[in-house]
Amino acid sequence: MKRKIIVDSCCDLTPEIKERYQITSVPLTMRLGSKEFTDDETLNLSDFMQQMKACTEKVGSASPAPYLYQEAYKDTDNAFVVTLSSQLSGSYSSAVIGKSFHEEDHGGSICIFDSKTASAGETLITLKLSRLLEEGKATDNIVATMKKYIDNMKTYFVLENYDNLLKNGRLSRIKGKLIQALNIKLIMGADDTGNIALFEKARGVRSMLKSLISLVEKSGKPTKDESLVISHCNNSELAEELSCEIKKAFQFSDVFIVPTGGLSSLYTDDKGIVMAF
Repeated sequence: MKRKIIVDSCCDLTPEIKERYQITSVPLTMRLGSKEFTDDETLNLSDFMQQMKACTEKVGSASPAPYLYQEAYKDTDNAFVVTLSSQLSGSYSSAVIGKSFHEEDHGGSICIFDSKTASAGETLITLKLSRLLEEGKATDNIVATMKKYIDNMKTYFVLENYDNLLKNGRLSRIKGKLIQALNIKLIMGADDTGNIALFEKARGVRSMLKSLISLVEKSGKPTKDESLVISHCNNSELAEELSCEIKKAFQFSDVFIVPTGGLSSLYTDDKGIVMAF
């Protein structure tokens, strides 16, 4: 039985990871004012980022239409799907509707996971799923393992720029300017339900790095033989610095650094960073 991994485009992947595990990505749509961009391999990310910075209107995104998931299910008997948190996007719902359309004409098994996270968090889940498939685990075992893994994982992110939050009205202009003027780093992340919550505030980069290390330690999660993923938007220097600190303090078997794709770049904005473990 052919097995396939399908993700939405908020899952940040390098071409090497995507090729190695034969991962299919279903694109979301980004909006800058009245302009629309498809988050797939045709997207010129550099140009998109330039237009995003220049945009003075509201920015946002739209989940994939169910038929896009239906198309992704066509050539497989056994699919495993990882989507954005259902609290942040309709991608999960579209995957479920696409599954119902597919099952009207085809058999097979489609397992859909609400990641309860985004960006690096989706990447981490997908890497775990890929390894279970490589090990030849049974579907029931994979589903049980992945649900437990998702419930226990942690995702945190820090923004350098708050322009898009200001454009969307999710942060008042006065608060946004004050945060940037005082060099305050808001450490946010996914709560237990998949919503975004504020966890800590730090003043400056060094303090922020210490806070992220502390959050890993406070989580109580074992790190030996586990993986951690760092996504970054045009900030490889900070990603490498965080990776070095993580490796000094903990025993993760792998620390992956990946650039953000289109959708993650829209929300992390330039220089933003995401960590998941």
